[in-house]
Amino acid sequence: MITLNDKTYTCPVDVTLGFIGGKWKLLILFHLHYFSRRSYADIRKNLPGVSEKMLSQQLKELERDHLIGKNVLSTKPYRVEYFLAPAGKSLAPLYEFASEWGISYLKEHGIDYIQDQQLYK
Repeated sequence: MITLNDKTYTCPVDVTLGFIGGKWKLLILFHLHYFSRRSYADIRKNLPGVSEKMLSQQLKELERDHLIGKNVLSTKPYRVEYFLAPAGKSLAPLYEFASEWGISYLKEHGIDYIQDQQLYK
């Protein structure tokens, strides 16, 4: 067993999933990898189905875990941009593998993923 930050994990994969697990975190990280810097509104636009509360929570957790950083652009109106921190950038092979695997799977099943690329604005 591994104890880290007052949590117990079963193996290194469990540790990794503790930081990026769930439906939204890996998607947020991938979008920041793909686009470099994104505003809150841009991230939300590219994640249909995420609630404001869930997105805000996930961004705070990713920032707390030092996977992303945040620049405050203005205070009135409050505008921020998010970017991958060095630890988040180090996960790039994971994002790229997950993307390539998904593309390959879709192609094998006759699904043209290019049609959905309008999501990436």
